[in-house]
Amino acid sequence: MRLALFDLDHTLIPFDSGMAWTRHLVRAGALDAQAEQRYLDFCHQYVAGTLDIRAMVRANLLPLAAFEPAQVQAWRESFEAEIAAQLPQAMRALVDEHRAQGDLCAIVTATERLVAEPFARAFGIEQLVCTEGERVAGRPTGEIAGLPCFREHKVTRVQQWLADVQGVPDTIDGFERSFFYTDSINDLALLEAVTDAVAVRADERLRRRARAAGWLVLGGD
Repeated sequence: MRLALFDLDHTLIPFDSGMAWTRHLVRAGALDAQAEQRYLDFCHQYVAGTLDIRAMVRANLLPLAAFEPAQVQAWRESFEAEIAAQLPQAMRALVDEHRAQGDLCAIVTATERLVAEPFARAFGIEQLVCTEGERVAGRPTGEIAGLPCFREHKVTRVQQWLADVQGVPDTIDGFERSFFYTDSINDLALLEAVTDAVAVRADERLRRRARAAGWLVLGGD
C-alpha cells in the first residue's frame, strides 16, 4: 500500500489559503481593511522561519468568536464556492492519479481546519491532517487543540492520524512507498520521513536541499 501526502498552500494551490479566506472576510465586512496586512506579516515570519503559529492562529480565529457560528458557516460556504474554480488542473490531475492507484491520500497542512477543509473537499481528498483550533460552544477560543500541524510536528500528527485509521499501516515506514509534496523548507522533517519527497514550487532553501538529495522538483503549474 502507498501513502500520498500533500501540503496545501503554494503546493496543491498556487496561493495562500489563509490570505484568500482573510480577503473573503474583508469583502464580507467581517474584518477591517488592515486584516490583510496583519496576515501578510505572519506570512513573512513563516518564510523567515520565525513564525509563532499559536499567535497566528489566535489572531486569525479570535475575531470570529464575535459572530454566531451559523454566520461563520455561511461565510465558509460562500468561500468554498469561490475557490472551486481556482484549483490548478495539474494538481487536480496529480491527486486523481494517486487516488486511481489506490493510494491513501491526505492533505497535511499547518492551516486551521476552518480554512483547510473546504480545499480538501474541493480536491476530493477525504483525509485532512491540519491544525485544530479549540472551540467552546461552537466559537473559537483562539487556542490550538493539541499539537499544531507545523514543522516537525507534522510527522507526529501524521503518525497519530495513521494510528487511528483502520486497515492501513500505523506508521509512515509501514507503507510500500510514501510521497510528500510541499513547497517549503519548513516541512523538511516530513520530507525526510517519506520514501518519495517532492518539492513543488519550492522556496530557494528547499530547492537547494532537494537537488542535493536527488528529490523530484516540480513547478506545479
